[in-house]
Amino acid sequence: MKVVRAEIIAIGDELLYGQIVDTNSHWISQELDLMGVKVVRKTTVGDDRKDILAAFSAAESRADLILITGGLGPTRDDLTKPLLAEYFSCPIVEVPEAVKAVSDFFLRRGREMTPLNVLQGHLPACCTYVPNEVGTAPGMWFERNDTYWMSMPGVPHEMKKLMKDFVLPQLPKIFPLPVIFHRVIKTVGIGESWLADLIADWENALPQNIRLAYLPSLGHVKLRLTGFGTSKSELEKAIEEQISLVLPKIEKYVYGYDSETLETAIAKLLKDQKKTIALAESCSGGYISHLITSVAGSSTYFQGAIVPYHNQFKTELLGVKEETLALHGAVSEETVREMAAGVKDKFNADFGLSSSGIAGPDGGSDEKPVGTVWIACAYGDQIETKKLQLTQDRALNIQLTGVAVLNLLRICISNK
Repeated sequence: MKVVRAEIIAIGDELLYGQIVDTNSHWISQELDLMGVKVVRKTTVGDDRKDILAAFSAAESRADLILITGGLGPTRDDLTKPLLAEYFSCPIVEVPEAVKAVSDFFLRRGREMTPLNVLQGHLPACCTYVPNEVGTAPGMWFERNDTYWMSMPGVPHEMKKLMKDFVLPQLPKIFPLPVIFHRVIKTVGIGESWLADLIADWENALPQNIRLAYLPSLGHVKLRLTGFGTSKSELEKAIEEQISLVLPKIEKYVYGYDSETLETAIAKLLKDQKKTIALAESCSGGYISHLITSVAGSSTYFQGAIVPYHNQFKTELLGVKEETLALHGAVSEETVREMAAGVKDKFNADFGLSSSGIAGPDGGSDEKPVGTVWIACAYGDQIETKKLQLTQDRALNIQLTGVAVLNLLRICISNK
């Protein structure tokens, strides 16, 4: 079966200047991969006629599918539409259906349409007009010499709508695509190299049509299993068999699968066991509370939180002993133990969680350098603690503390 090759072209000076991050190409690549389309190149080009035309020509020489984002606004610096017309040697003409769609868009929002906005309904005569239901810049579909092109707005939600409604459904009609099935195992609390060593024998014995990819992120490692074949049901069965073989080796690190997050996994555990939690966050400054409450329905298990940045409030609000702070300091196992127990009791929760550390970039010492963090989880008559030695980066330390606290909670819930 012929490999379908795709190229993504992102247009706009703002992408090259770093003013906007190109999340579009990342998302498109993921969607194409799920369908068995191979992305061979991602190109970012500024608002320059010569560079854009060169990018078009190079892409056509190596790709079966070319997806373009950006440069479709109504102003003079938006060059994609006129340059596509130039590249395909066709005039730009008024498309009444497209003009009406733009007019209706402004009418629904109670806004007046300008002459520039009207021009967004003028398109290259050689393209197929693709309505944009959530914006004013239409999609444009071109076909030439067995190569297919789609030009879309750079606004992410508009691009995604056009991809989902038009482009992705088109691909199986045009190309013979393989059957591909992905399954992702989510792990936390173990580094990529340690995980790779742990499952090396299993990885080496994988069938030829199943591939493994390690996808590390902040505090997590995802294991993506991808099966290639002709039957989705057979691939699903084969991958599930492989998961059952590897799970005994890594089960204590696995918190979920596919789109599940650590927060949603914990939500399920708490709901299933009808348990509640409360937080005392010092160095994490409310970040863990944000993670917890990002899950819909978190009010059923989240009692509340205290962010006692100053030692006075660790004592007054949580009952941390003054002598504990005097002897051991705010960043210590003794302090986070008392914080976790105090917040658990104050909110009448089943689990009390705490964090205290030196996020940086200042405040460290030889004994407690920047990145030193203590966390704790109190439940029943037990308190589990853990010391973290993190980085010199404040934002990174806060995020890593959040992952570590949630993982400690996950472990404690499972042990209860």
